[in-house]
Amino acid sequence: MHVLVLGAGVTGVTTAWYLAKAGFQVSVVDRQPGAALETSHANGGQISISHPEPWANPGAPRTALRWLGREDAPLLFRPHADPAQWRWALAFLRECLPQRTRRNTAAVASLAVHSGERLRALRAETGITYDQLERGILHLFFTPAEFDHARTKLPMLEAHGIRARACGSDECVAIEPALAGVRDELAGGLYAPDDESGDACRFTQALAELAAQAGVHFHYNTTITNISRTRGIVDSIGVRDAAGRSGALTAGAYVMCLGSYGSALVAPLGERLPIYPVKGYSVTVPVLDRALAPSVSLTDESRRIVCSRLGERLRIAGTAELNGFNTAIHPARCQAILDWLNARFPGATDIAQAQLWTGLRPATPGNVPLIGRSGLPNLWYNTGHGTLGWTLACGSASSLADLMSGHRPPVRGFPFLHCDD
Repeated sequence: MHVLVLGAGVTGVTTAWYLAKAGFQVSVVDRQPGAALETSHANGGQISISHPEPWANPGAPRTALRWLGREDAPLLFRPHADPAQWRWALAFLRECLPQRTRRNTAAVASLAVHSGERLRALRAETGITYDQLERGILHLFFTPAEFDHARTKLPMLEAHGIRARACGSDECVAIEPALAGVRDELAGGLYAPDDESGDACRFTQALAELAAQAGVHFHYNTTITNISRTRGIVDSIGVRDAAGRSGALTAGAYVMCLGSYGSALVAPLGERLPIYPVKGYSVTVPVLDRALAPSVSLTDESRRIVCSRLGERLRIAGTAELNGFNTAIHPARCQAILDWLNARFPGATDIAQAQLWTGLRPATPGNVPLIGRSGLPNLWYNTGHGTLGWTLACGSASSLADLMSGHRPPVRGFPFLHCDD
């Protein structure tokens, strides 16, 4: 069967790869001239299996109120006269209830563990390289209260087979010597040795090349204008090429991997996706002094900022901003990331050469992605991964390939759409 994948970000390309491996004929369509040129282009670089807890958790409303009115706040809500934004915000608050948070955390943890296994298997099979480091992730806490609360999560991680341990400030510096300058500020850390880091853009583009060699056809510079339905099934995708010419692409099945932009396309079909764009920022800087720049991936849990070493570059990313589909770079948001870098690792990088980026993460209120069949028999979803698209990419795509092949994915407890247990 011919499958058309909509979107060539990390989710779309991994979906195409696993579908082709499962024996499907696969094509991919994307409006950009190449793979991974939007949300997957410059994310934080973490394969963060050890952080399955969603932004929507019991402490989130109180934390958001504490940040209210601050332009540099890690979580920023910019109100619009947009009913979709307010519906999503209210649903987010509902997902902060303890029972829902536990359910969502368990679902993401199960998928994340599976995804890590699939990524390692893919790397062994293909030899793909993408500035990856297998040195774990160190979560940093700068107040005793935050560190004490973090340690209560260790039993949950252990229950899902995720290795992590609590570390005092001295052990944090032993794991990552570049933290020596902030030793006295650190309350402690959680170290997850099995986590990884790497450049999602380089991974996606390299995998797209391998997929093309395996027979996957890529339609780049092709904008999707609509989805056509006849007698209850999708029969074509309306497209427009770079010259403005309209046409249609057909297949036996279709997979939605368009991130924040997919909801509007499926709404005329009667499909309602609880996805809203959550804007994130990143800064990429050249490393000047290797001894001063970290090589272990870091997460500053107090500021919601992540830092990953990508070869001779350092990628620092963070913040979540609900601001509709606005993709403009807001100087104050980037400056907060640069200020963090200056304070933590002075002299490590060439800040004058900083590359600023922003992208729209397709987030569901509970941060659990939508994977499985839609209400239409030949339209499938692999979307809504929020901040964990890179972490969950291989597991989500391989699971969808299993579902489309008629098999149950080996992921316990994940709520796949329209899939009987």
